Amino acid sequence: MPEQLTADQQTLARRAADFARDELLVRTPSPGSRDEVIKASKAAGFYTMTQPVEFGGQAASALDLTIVRDELSAHNPPLLDAVFGPGPGVLAGVAEPLATHYLKPLLAGEKRAGFGFTEPEDAQRHTWAELDGDEFVITGGKGYVTGGADADFINTLVDVEGRGKTMIVIDTEATGVTIEQKFASLDGSHHAAFRFDKVRVPTSHAIGGAGQGLPRAMRQIGDTRLMFAAQCIGLMRWTLSYLAENLNSIGRNGKPRGESEVMRLRYADLRIRAYAARSMVYRTARLADRGENIVNEGIACKVFATETIGDIVDEAIQLVGGNALILGHPLEALYRRVRSLRLAEGASDILRVNLSRGKLDLDMGRI
Repeated sequence: MPEQLTADQQTLARRAADFARDELLVRTPSPGSRDEVIKASKAAGFYTMTQPVEFGGQAASALDLTIVRDELSAHNPPLLDAVFGPGPGVLAGVAEPLATHYLKPLLAGEKRAGFGFTEPEDAQRHTWAELDGDEFVITGGKGYVTGGADADFINTLVDVEGRGKTMIVIDTEATGVTIEQKFASLDGSHHAAFRFDKVRVPTSHAIGGAGQGLPRAMRQIGDTRLMFAAQCIGLMRWTLSYLAENLNSIGRNGKPRGESEVMRLRYADLRIRAYAARSMVYRTARLADRGENIVNEGIACKVFATETIGDIVDEAIQLVGGNALILGHPLEALYRRVRSLRLAEGASDILRVNLSRGKLDLDMGRI
């Protein structure tokens, strides 16, 4: 499937590979390096691929985004998260005043958004809101706001009285909003836990109509799942190349380390799984571009790709040996980075249940 690309798509893949080598691998993370990558990405035409046309973006196809993410990740470069500009997420297609005050600044990089979906473990009920004239009065909290540590506003799932679950934009500086905890996850990203104590928000901050909050939230999560899967298949390619070089190196006995049949069998299994993962992600991207519902296929890609990259890196560490456990070793750093993906945007077991429900209850999905 990755080989069935048009001439333009093959050129795009080469451009992405060149960008990884020329702009990402030559840099080390520093206070100014992220801005340098953003500038270079804008000049190369990658930054706006994730953004809507009406705001100067390209609204690139799912396949084109998969190609670029695959090629970039295949080099395991630093600062990968600076290549693409922020997408609209749940704010896609919003009306005023949200378009001017939140969506435009978000796309321009002037404001940062958090995603408030997960309730605290000790929550007695979902975050809720009462209506008071033209305002929502919001109470509750979110235990894990993605990107919340640096957010200017949170796109928050709220159970609104008489309306059902609704996505509402809440400014992090609003009266009654408290950051209870900031924390970094295993992959180095920064998040936060928030409490809302009778926070007053204009009803114009509702994203979409009554009861549309959960479908909007799940749509954003679905897009992110395919993004994770595309990054994972690129990282699989990098890991397998790194491992092949190690296995071809000369061991203490004066022979290539990979001469052992046991080593070769284990390495072969990793390549087989990577081949299957890359094929399914590209197929799913094509289905998405045809306008088909890929909820179940996206789940399958996310579960299989994130679990496979975890297994490949884990096995690579085992085959390389103890040096791969030293802090700063590329495999050690990658292991920490990919471990979180099996929980992000839906834990694997929960997604398996959802996939079964999609087929058994709704007759959706394909093989």
